[in-house]
Amino acid sequence: MSADNVKLGHELSEAVAALLINLPIKAASFIVTIYGDVIEPRGGVVWIGNLIETCKSVGITETLVRTAVSRLVAAGRLAGEREGRRSFYRLTDAAQAEFVEAASLFYGPQPAVRWQFVLINGPAPEEIMQGLEREGFARLNPRLAVGTHPAPPLPGRVVVFDAQLATENGALREFAEEAWNLPRFAEAYGEFIARFGLFFERVGNCAALSPFDCLIARLLLVHQYRLIMLREPHLPKSALPDNWPGEEARRLFAELYLRLSKKADGYVARRFVNESGKLPEMTPASRARLDHLKPAEGSIRSGT
Repeated sequence: MSADNVKLGHELSEAVAALLINLPIKAASFIVTIYGDVIEPRGGVVWIGNLIETCKSVGITETLVRTAVSRLVAAGRLAGEREGRRSFYRLTDAAQAEFVEAASLFYGPQPAVRWQFVLINGPAPEEIMQGLEREGFARLNPRLAVGTHPAPPLPGRVVVFDAQLATENGALREFAEEAWNLPRFAEAYGEFIARFGLFFERVGNCAALSPFDCLIARLLLVHQYRLIMLREPHLPKSALPDNWPGEEARRLFAELYLRLSKKADGYVARRFVNESGKLPEMTPASRARLDHLKPAEGSIRSGT
């Protein structure tokens, strides 16, 4: 066993283990979730042993963790530090800024719609276009994309236009149906609701779950929600189909996050460390997340 490894005595409860059924998880993506949910609001630094411990519970081996961390370092997302025999990894400034922006999307109020068109000039526009599509933009032609939020920093020769919606009628919904693959996002939200709705019904107020169970369940909740939220277009309600499942998914995410957080944050404070010692149970940033979610709190499943 390496110096950074930890001995594990955790076994997930049946309810939390059921969340992992037919749920493939990539190591680098899950580590990003850990940093976004747990580490970023507590300073951005953590011992790699905590990553190994947490990832092992969802079937990610130590080797995969170390490989993924190395790739995140090479990509400029993490920076390594050593303190004695222990290795710690810190979010880079660029990654920290991205995580703060993403957190406002998950835990803050619904973002305001800000229409933008992006025109890609120069050779080889396809790579830039695919990056925009991963950010929720729609391809209108090989060089022109439209989105409902500011475009990310883009390489190459691009021209960004701010746009204002002059009319809002049935034509907007028709345009949205043609420009975005909304059934794909509706299906993803439906799967999220089915998986975590069943979990909600099984665990109720989470009293029977251990603190470690609560942390892993919250990470899986954030992980799956993040995979949808960072890619869907965030259209205004008038552009969405009737009975859009995104609103129910948002309510489910908010209530489960709030119910899981007390025990989850307590576990973090007992076990997670940076180079200075244990991470705090609560910080202004983590408290703000809970406060922002509370207006959405409310029973959304009968019998709870």
